[in-house]
Amino acid sequence: MGTPHRFGVEGTGAYGAGLTRCLRRQGMDVVEVIRPSRRIRRRAGGRNDAIDAEAAARAVHAGTVMGQAKSQDGPAEMIRTLRTARRSAMKARTQAANQLHAVVVTAPQELRDRLRKMPIVDLVTTAVGFRPGDVNSLETAAKLALKSLAVRYRQLTREITAPDRQIERLAHRAAPELMQIKGVGVDTGAALLVAAGDNPQRLRSEASFAHMCGVAPIPAGSGKTNRNRLNRGGNREANRALYMLAINRLSRDPRARAYTRHDGPQKARHDPRSFDA
Repeated sequence: MGTPHRFGVEGTGAYGAGLTRCLRRQGMDVVEVIRPSRRIRRRAGGRNDAIDAEAAARAVHAGTVMGQAKSQDGPAEMIRTLRTARRSAMKARTQAANQLHAVVVTAPQELRDRLRKMPIVDLVTTAVGFRPGDVNSLETAAKLALKSLAVRYRQLTREITAPDRQIERLAHRAAPELMQIKGVGVDTGAALLVAAGDNPQRLRSEASFAHMCGVAPIPAGSGKTNRNRLNRGGNREANRALYMLAINRLSRDPRARAYTRHDGPQKARHDPRSFDA
């Protein structure tokens, strides 16, 4: 049998995180294994733990793995954990805001006319101040519903603000140079840090980082062709962060605008109006 020295684990940043940490503590080399495709699983005779384990072992032996697993022992992992809670609070707050507007739309005419043009912040402030008392009319029912939703909106805002402060502190601590780049805000920087992990040296080149973020072009034809297609894979949070960074640069950086006009990167690089990144 021999002594194993390298392990392939699927989902090292999710359900495989505990196993990954345990193996690392034992001094083992852990690599990220891509989930087998449906075609491969059909050929293997279906899906179960034994089949998936064999597929992972074959991938490690053949060298067709994604690369070193994230260490998950530093600021990037802390940021990832906080962003998980923040994301759910953001989703719930958006839902509360939509429900506030929906109640306003169906409220009695006088109340509707009073509230319907208010920005969400003013609407929440007004609704929190309602004192509907006993519900004995459609208006008092609407006011009670609005007050309940407004209180929830405020609570969720606090749940978003608290991790935001900690995420900003951790991001500046983990990558101060990244956070100094124009156009990189806390959300963008945090998404890139989480994607890279606490051991970014596992990414051997810019190309590997591009593939990880889903921004590397994918060949779209066979033979001698230069056609490429959009990459739908990779880390979608990091992909979105790079997209927002590009949009920001296009609005502010002459080099980015020159590049998109097909003036070429060399001309854009020497544009005297450029600002350092």
